[in-house]
Amino acid sequence: MQNSFEVEHRLGSRILRWILAVALISGIVVSTIQVVLDARRVSAVLDNDARQTIAMIKDAATQAVFSIDADLAQQVVDGLFAKQSVHMARIVHPDGVPLGERSRPLLEAAFRPLTDPIFEDERQFREPLSREANPDTVYGYLDVHYDTAPVANTWLDRAAVTFASGIATALILGMVLFYVFHLLLTRPLLRIVASVKQVDPAHPDDRLVTTPSGHQSDELGLWVNATNNLLVAIGDSQKRHQEAEDRVSRLSRYDQLTGLPSRDTFMELLVRDIEEANKRDIQLSLIVCGIDDFKSINEQCGFRSGDLILQTIADRLTSKLDNARFTIARLGSDQFVIVEKGLRDGFQAADTADRILACISEPMLVEDQNIAMTATMGVALYPSDTGQADRLLQCAEQTMTLAKQNGHNHFQFYVASIDQEIRDRKQLEKDLAKALSNHQFHLVYQPQINLESKRVIGAEALLRWEHPIRGLVPPDLFIPVAEANGSIVEIGQWVLDQACWQAARWASDGTPLRIAVNLSAVQLRQNTIVEDVLDTLRRHNIPAGRLELEVTETSFMTNLSDAVAKLHRLHQAGISIAVDDFGTGYSSLTYLKQMPVQHLKIDKQFIRDLLVNEEDTRIANTIIDLGKSLNLSVVAEGVETAEQEYYLSQRGCKLAQGFYFSKPLSPRDFETFVKGFHQQIVENNA
Repeated sequence: MQNSFEVEHRLGSRILRWILAVALISGIVVSTIQVVLDARRVSAVLDNDARQTIAMIKDAATQAVFSIDADLAQQVVDGLFAKQSVHMARIVHPDGVPLGERSRPLLEAAFRPLTDPIFEDERQFREPLSREANPDTVYGYLDVHYDTAPVANTWLDRAAVTFASGIATALILGMVLFYVFHLLLTRPLLRIVASVKQVDPAHPDDRLVTTPSGHQSDELGLWVNATNNLLVAIGDSQKRHQEAEDRVSRLSRYDQLTGLPSRDTFMELLVRDIEEANKRDIQLSLIVCGIDDFKSINEQCGFRSGDLILQTIADRLTSKLDNARFTIARLGSDQFVIVEKGLRDGFQAADTADRILACISEPMLVEDQNIAMTATMGVALYPSDTGQADRLLQCAEQTMTLAKQNGHNHFQFYVASIDQEIRDRKQLEKDLAKALSNHQFHLVYQPQINLESKRVIGAEALLRWEHPIRGLVPPDLFIPVAEANGSIVEIGQWVLDQACWQAARWASDGTPLRIAVNLSAVQLRQNTIVEDVLDTLRRHNIPAGRLELEVTETSFMTNLSDAVAKLHRLHQAGISIAVDDFGTGYSSLTYLKQMPVQHLKIDKQFIRDLLVNEEDTRIANTIIDLGKSLNLSVVAEGVETAEQEYYLSQRGCKLAQGFYFSKPLSPRDFETFVKGFHQQIVENNA
């Protein structure tokens, strides 16, 4: 008995040591594999995060390096440092000169000797910066260096937990197996345990326990079958429980009729949108849309028709408005709410409101009836109206209620002054669209005087809009609107055509004069602008040297190389190029040297206080001296007094225009002025 006990004891000890050793080794291997796989996953996540971050800011970085905008480049670089792991970021020109740069030291940590060989001390990424329109041209590079210490620290903590929990689990399992199973059941039970380990706790019925070979009909087989039945029952219970949770969540977070987010869910989304807008320093608009006379539709057509109408409107809104830029929800009853992100200004919000009104007003077929609905909307802006989510929604709801009192099928802004400004702007756009076809435009001509010979050598053609109700609309008011909506292209071509026609008429009457016409930035970006100008000259049989095109400094900054190429082609054809309003824009010699310029026009704001304001006088003198050094003629705009005319003449300014000589005149009055001016010069000389 003693020998038998000793044998059993020794055998039990051997089994215990064997089980513990196997369990310990298994735990170490599995934990090591998990740690290695986790390291690879962490490394891949780090690289993917870097690529996503670079992709998000690539457009802004490209714009910065393309526009040579150091401030924008630095903003882009500084924005990257919101990420803790960014070590260094810079935007550089192709020659390596940085446009924007920032760095911070690598995180000092005791674990770096262990993690740096695994993840490297830093990850370096370089992205070439090019534009979609010209992908083969690299304007610079975006370099981003990531410090691996933050993710390595997280991985190291997780690895320690993985090792500890893996080994502890293995040892405990070994002890349980030692006390539960005897030697004859050890091998089949280990197979069963291995099969059990492969069961996914989240989906226990996807992979059931495998019955060991030869044990299909004994107690182990019965146990395995019972276990599998239990796993299937647990899986079914989990599915039913999850389905019930999903239904409850759906009922609480989404509107059952339209499928749109409910009011509570929308408020969560709005808070998130406001936080994102605040981080990116952008605007939001919130539009509360109320269906007009919806109660009467329910009464006349029935609640089923009313529900179908709401579903149709929800479908239209989600299909017409991009999900990336818009958040759409149903507030309840007949009210919807739309948030537009990345807003430029209130005019864009007004355009969106018009689109929504048009979308809703389209007739819809509901149960064999054609029904036309309208809506009234209130618009609130973030952050100009308020910075709080609940207050922003309240402003829009109050505005919508107020708008309904003033009629249907329109929108209204929360702030009355902004609402009126936008309405005036949109009315101006509508009137401007009809101005050319209704012959409301005409040209006036301001004489340009040679200060040396005291003769009229040319005229600047100026556009005037005689509105049938508002009267004369200032160019400073309608020209920016025409440039914003693109109608300046057609208007500018009309101005060029009329000016060339007038120049041809004066030449046929024996008064050949140079005619100066403004060329807007939008016109200069047109691919056919050179052909359009040259074709106009041919149609009116005017020598190219009699036409002068005036461009502002800002008009060629968007695409410098394209603008310079077009202006060179016009200059090669014989057309003069003048830089208008010189001194108010970039005034960079780098740009000026590339331009085929013959004239610099001093902006009238510097002439107005000439000899009165020391700074304006100094600027005017600097421009005159610059023109002399570059062999360019300088034209002074806005000359109003004899003292200004005398001073400019003495300083070497060769050309001038302004009220001192004449205000802008109609063609007939201009002809009379030229004859009288020259006659006066002759009499003075006599």
